[in-house]
Amino acid sequence: MRDSSTSPFIIIGMHRSGTAMIAQILENLGLFTGRKKQHNHEPLFFMNINDWLLHQSCASWDYPEPFHLLLENKEIRALATDYMRSMVRIPAVASFLGWRKCLRSRSLFNLNFSWGWKDPRNTYTLPLWLEIFPDARVIHIHRNGVDVANSLVMRDQRAFENKKSRYIARKAFYRVRPKRGGFTDSIRCTSLEGAFSLWEEYLKEAKKHVIALGSGALELKYEELVSSPYELLRQLADFCGLEVSDGDIQRVSVVVKKDRAYAYRENPELRTFAEEVGDRLNAHGY
Repeated sequence: MRDSSTSPFIIIGMHRSGTAMIAQILENLGLFTGRKKQHNHEPLFFMNINDWLLHQSCASWDYPEPFHLLLENKEIRALATDYMRSMVRIPAVASFLGWRKCLRSRSLFNLNFSWGWKDPRNTYTLPLWLEIFPDARVIHIHRNGVDVANSLVMRDQRAFENKKSRYIARKAFYRVRPKRGGFTDSIRCTSLEGAFSLWEEYLKEAKKHVIALGSGALELKYEELVSSPYELLRQLADFCGLEVSDGDIQRVSVVVKKDRAYAYRENPELRTFAEEVGDRLNAHGY
C-alpha cells in the first residue's frame, strides 16, 4: 500500500466504457471507493456534488459541454470550489466515509489509506476536483464508441419501456398529482448518432486531461484490458500503489468480460453504423 496521503484516485471516462469495472477491481484490491454507492459503483456523495456542479451551468451528464461556462467564470468557480471544500468535511462527508471513518478522520484531507471514486461526470468536473485535491491521480478508461453508443441506446430503451408502462398504469392518478420526471433518461441517447456524439465529447475532454497531467494520469483501453487483463491490471495496481500479489490480480480479473470487446461486430446494423462513422472512430484511435 502506498504511503498515507490525502490525494485520491479519480476515475474518469465516458458512461458505459468500463469505469464501473475499474472501480470494482480497485475496490477488490484494497482501494476504498465509498460506503454508499449505486449499483454501478458510483458513490452517492460525489455523484450528487457532480450533478449539482453541472446544474449550475444548465449542463447534465448527457449535455455536459455547457459546464465549460462555469469553469470560465472566475467568481462562480471560486464559490463552487469553496462549497466543495466545505462538503468534504464532517458531517457531509459521512455518507462517503461512513461514520466510523468520518469521526476518526473528520475530512477527506486526513485519510491514512488509499481511496478514490468513480463517476463519469468527473470527466468534466475534474478541474474543480483538482483544485480541492491538487495531487490527485487520474485513471481514464475508454471504449469503442459504437459499443458505447449501442449500450446507451439499449439502456435508454429499457428505461423508456418501464416509464411508459408506469405512465399508462397511473395515468388517472397524474390528474390529481402532476407527473414527476419524463419518459426517457436521455432524449439524446435514444439514437446511435446522439449517443456516439456524446462519446466523442467525453473522449475529447478526457484526453485533454490525460495530456495535461502527464505521469499523473493512467489511460487504459477497454479492449486491451479485456484481452490481456493480467498485464494491465498489474499496471493499474502499481499506478495506485497497491501492494498486491499475482494471485490477487488473477482473483479480480474474473470481473473482466471478454465478450464485450467490439461486440458491435456481431450486429449487421451496428457494423453499418461503424462504417458510417469510421473516420470519427479513427480520429480517436479505433
